[in-house]
Amino acid sequence: MDTQNYTLFEDYLNGTLTENEKISFESNLKNNTIFNEEFNTYKELSGFLEHKFQYEDASAAFQNNLTTISNKHFEKLKTPKRIIKFKTWQFAIAASLLLFFGIQYFSPSSPSYNDFTSYDTISLVLRDSGNKLLTNAEVAFNAKNFIKAEQYFSQLLETDVNNNELKLYKAFSQIELNQFNEADTTLSILSKGNSVYKNKATWYLALSKLKQKEYAACITVLKTIDAEADDYKKAKKLLKKLE
Repeated sequence: MDTQNYTLFEDYLNGTLTENEKISFESNLKNNTIFNEEFNTYKELSGFLEHKFQYEDASAAFQNNLTTISNKHFEKLKTPKRIIKFKTWQFAIAASLLLFFGIQYFSPSSPSYNDFTSYDTISLVLRDSGNKLLTNAEVAFNAKNFIKAEQYFSQLLETDVNNNELKLYKAFSQIELNQFNEADTTLSILSKGNSVYKNKATWYLALSKLKQKEYAACITVLKTIDAEADDYKKAKKLLKKLE
């Protein structure tokens, strides 16, 4: 399991997920047994480690006590009559979490995706007031119902495959739903094109990398944003925080 899942788990526990992200997350908990087990293991270990870190003063102390922390945690899970046996992958998660929390605890805080995410309400139906599907897409997107919005944009693009505006808003919806692979592919293509959505696509691509905590990739994308772009000032501000 990679750090993307760790941060997703942490965001859920902290209540920082959007309503749609929360629905998607809880659906995954119900339908994906491995994901559910990983999440429960994460909760147990993160709760223990947070308590432990309150009394650790330096990175050296953390490193010297990794083994002790791990042993104490698993000792907590014992009962007088029964000892819980961990699967191999659970020990791997435990080791990864210890490293992950150590890095997070002793590293300076990084800029948040939510701090830089903003967008205007979209107006699509003025161009085609008779298209019910277009109306639904607009309403869903403006209401931040990104699950429905993504579905509507997908349906619209089936018959309007070259509509870059629809591609842009679909990709943004996918970022909100953590569907990063398809979103990044679409935005990368748009950012290298010559449409009027080139700069906006580049900015959204940077935000996608930021949300994934791929900071080096985010910096690379930010440096390509044109000085004339609407989002240039925000890009420079974010770049300053990352470098």
